[in-house]
Amino acid sequence: MKIPLLYQRTEYDCGPTSLLNAFSFLFDLEDFPPDILRHLMICTLDSYNEKGEAYKNGTSNLAMSFIAGWLNEYAKATKFPVRAELFTGRDVYISEGSQILKALGAGGAAVVRVFLDCAHFVTLTGLSEEGVELFDPYYRNTPFSTKEIKMIDNKPFSANRLVAFEHFNREDKISYAFGPVNDRVAVILYNTNTCRKPEINV
Repeated sequence: MKIPLLYQRTEYDCGPTSLLNAFSFLFDLEDFPPDILRHLMICTLDSYNEKGEAYKNGTSNLAMSFIAGWLNEYAKATKFPVRAELFTGRDVYISEGSQILKALGAGGAAVVRVFLDCAHFVTLTGLSEEGVELFDPYYRNTPFSTKEIKMIDNKPFSANRLVAFEHFNREDKISYAFGPVNDRVAVILYNTNTCRKPEINV
């Protein structure tokens, strides 16, 4: 059984929430091991803010890198059907042939660092002719002023935003842009029992 995706509970937990949403999108509730849940929560939300306050600067790129490696080791040891791929810097982009589009076309999900007033993690889940569908764990009920970002209100199991393809690649710090190249990170996740060949060419 699939379950609706989650909204974050604080101003800071977009990272762990987006990872959990990727698993909810890829796996049925009955198939999701509690040890993965425990590890995701322990190993993310690791950053300190400028005042030295614990966990109030969200999740670091280093934590995302560690989680990707740990998930692959976990899959190897337990035969759980997950595969993680980590991409950083110039390898994080949206265009024809990009790893993110290939993954979404194959039924995978991508947890990516974007901007939403500050650094923020969201879960990319699908493709349409207009752009990329994603689930943003930060709750919002008002439309965006730009036509490149649209609200989705009828897909609680997969998406609440639709963002134009080219919008992601911008290097300035605007909503849902990947931003400066050196800060980019993406963790692509697959359910190896259900992934398929890409269906949409962009």
